[in-house]
Amino acid sequence: MKTLHQRLKHNTLVVALVLTISGLLMPAASTAAAQSTPIPALDFHNAMRKLWEDHISWTRLYIVSALADLPDKGPVAERLLSNQDDIGNAIKPFYGDAAGARLTELLREHILGAVELLTAARAGDSAKIEAGKARWYGNADDIAAFLSAANPAAWSGEQIASTMKMHLDLTLEEALARLNGDWAADVAAYDKIHEHILAMADLLSAGIITQFPDRFSALPSAREMSLRDAMRKGWEDHIVWTRLFIVSAVSDLPDKGATLTRLPRRRSRAWRGCRCLPGYAGGGSG
Repeated sequence: MKTLHQRLKHNTLVVALVLTISGLLMPAASTAAAQSTPIPALDFHNAMRKLWEDHISWTRLYIVSALADLPDKGPVAERLLSNQDDIGNAIKPFYGDAAGARLTELLREHILGAVELLTAARAGDSAKIEAGKARWYGNADDIAAFLSAANPAAWSGEQIASTMKMHLDLTLEEALARLNGDWAADVAAYDKIHEHILAMADLLSAGIITQFPDRFSALPSAREMSLRDAMRKGWEDHIVWTRLFIVSAVSDLPDKGATLTRLPRRRSRAWRGCRCLPGYAGGGSG
């Protein structure tokens, strides 16, 4: 039979192993290696894009579910809120845990404000709509001020405030088009949102890379970056519009025709990004 000391020692080793595997505890040698090994700038660029693409895609899925009162709106809202945790965690290695937690808090307020606004719009409550809009845009100003204070050289107050306002304007355009049953405008609004959020993600990742140059490796050439970005966006569109069509078709929503029409058009654009590759002679909708 193990002594109390042996059991405690065994339990301590098990806990240490679990923490190490989960990334909560890193051995000293690994920590030193992580600090001396540059972060691949391309990976960071792509990760920032993915975080913000998740932000807009889960926002759209919530808009669809909330306005149609679908039974998945609760889980979709939870997934959307968890994305704000992911974005906050992404800045912690550079600005600290408190800053990451504060960004998550602000972004969660941003999402909850959107939920409040959608609820009021669906109910046709004009007073709550106006009050909700004021709070929502005020929160966007708070996010802009927070980011500008963290990196004023890369993210001026005016620039980031304008960027955040555009994000809200386009999201509101999307929600109103859907509320009014204008499916063509609804689809077009999301396309504009996607283009804009990628520019915003690039602004954020480039700002961090510029602010902490010793932490990153060099980015690939502009030509390679352009190809990679186009291919990633094409396939991101493919899976998002596929999921949106599944939701619309299964729930028999009136936008399923517009969603299906939108899906193959972006697939062909993804393949057209390959045309600059040596020896590529393909194309089409693949």
